[in-house]
Amino acid sequence: GSRTELIMPDPCPSEGALRVCQDGCGTGSQTCENGLWNACQVPVATRSCNDGCGDGVEICAAGKWQACEVPLVQRDCESVCGAGHETCNKGKWGACDAPLPRPPQLKTTVRDFSPATHPDFEAGYGTGLDAGMVEELLGGDDKPVYAGRPITPSSSGAANFNLWFNDGPNNPSEALDLQLLPAPGEAGLFTYDDSDFFPIDGKLLGNEGRGHNFHFTLEASTTFEYRGGEVFSFSGDDDMWVFINRRLAIDLGGLHRSLTANVSLDDFAGQGELVRGQVYPLHFFFAERHTIESHFTIRTSIADPGSCD
Repeated sequence: GSRTELIMPDPCPSEGALRVCQDGCGTGSQTCENGLWNACQVPVATRSCNDGCGDGVEICAAGKWQACEVPLVQRDCESVCGAGHETCNKGKWGACDAPLPRPPQLKTTVRDFSPATHPDFEAGYGTGLDAGMVEELLGGDDKPVYAGRPITPSSSGAANFNLWFNDGPNNPSEALDLQLLPAPGEAGLFTYDDSDFFPIDGKLLGNEGRGHNFHFTLEASTTFEYRGGEVFSFSGDDDMWVFINRRLAIDLGGLHRSLTANVSLDDFAGQGELVRGQVYPLHFFFAERHTIESHFTIRTSIADPGSCD
């Protein structure tokens, strides 16, 4: 069986005698009392520390250094809607308490297509990401510019692609508002999440004998003031392109399963020629081209400067 380790008495020579001792905090002394050395008495020690919020003090007592104690620190912060403060505690900065914009409502245009009249919809292309289908810059009409030379693995050429986001005799359109909602527990982040995204079921060209109207495109644009720290992410199938300041920021072209892409505007600022405090356009373009599913999720902290109370 196991044994319990006993602490043996430590006899001392004479009452009141002193000797040097050490513990994890430093050097101290022991006193002889009643024939035994008492516990090592080490003065309370302190040292400077930093926990990510700022400078503080660590205290050593009973042989152990304690956690770094840093006074609560505040700093100014701001949102697109005004100024506020954020507080740092235990090494972490809390959320900014500046007033937040209202959740954005994106005004979009949906265009309906039929596989009977457009070869890019419900076609027998291979599935997978088809990056590079569009040029890096929007065209002069703020539409994507086709980059196939002359085609890409999931599209049939510029003439057919140019119908995706323009009105034509065989692709009627209607307006659709997408209302984003605040993300629970994430101040300043807004989401739109629909795992069955079929906004024109029974409308325009109709479902054409299918359970949903599977063949459509969607485009939207908004403006935002770049403050720093904004993010935009999209998850879905099929094609999705996001242009920030008219430059390609997310490229998810192709007939593919649900994929996710994210862009941090701070990382994109150099490529996108973004300057803090300036207002820029954001355009996104989506296509649902094939049965049997349609996923559409946006997560963003980008806000229209006109959306403040």
